[in-house]
Amino acid sequence: ETAIGDAIALAVKRLRERPADRRILILLTDGVNTAGALDPAKAAELAAANQVRLYTIGIGADSLRVNDFFGSRLINPSADLDEKLLRGIAEQTGGRYFRARDTRELAGIYTEIDRLEPAMEQGGKYRPVEEWFHLPLALAFVLAFGLALPRTALWSLRERIA
Repeated sequence: ETAIGDAIALAVKRLRERPADRRILILLTDGVNTAGALDPAKAAELAAANQVRLYTIGIGADSLRVNDFFGSRLINPSADLDEKLLRGIAEQTGGRYFRARDTRELAGIYTEIDRLEPAMEQGGKYRPVEEWFHLPLALAFVLAFGLALPRTALWSLRERIA
C-alpha cells in the first residue's frame, strides 16, 4: 500500500522549521495512492501553503519480459503509476515531475534536481570513535578453540588406547 498524501503531510510537518528556500521534498513512487487518511491533492495544498517544493519521480519500466509457467510474456510494471497526480502535485508546489524508466534515468533526474536545488550544506558523516571489533573477534577465537580442544583431547585419548 502507498500513502502518498500522508507521506507528504509528514514531510511538510518536519520541513516547517527549515528556512523557506530549503523546504524541498522529493517524492519517489512506483504506484498510485492506495492508503492513508489524507488525499494527496490536499497534502499538496498543505505543502504549497507551507512553501514546500515537491519534485515527484515516477519510477518503473514501461515493459518487462517475465517468464512463467506458460512461457514468456510482456507486462507493464508501471500500469498503476498515476502520472497525472504526480504532475499535478509537482506543479501545484512549484516543483517538477520526472519519469525514470531505469537507474540511469533516475541518476540523471537526481543530477537535474541537484542542479535546480543545490545543497547549501553537506550532510554530516558519522564514524564511531571507539572500535569494538575486537570483542566479537575474541568471542570467535574462544568458540573456535573451545570446539577444537575437546576433539584434540579425544584423538589423543584414542591414540593412547590403541
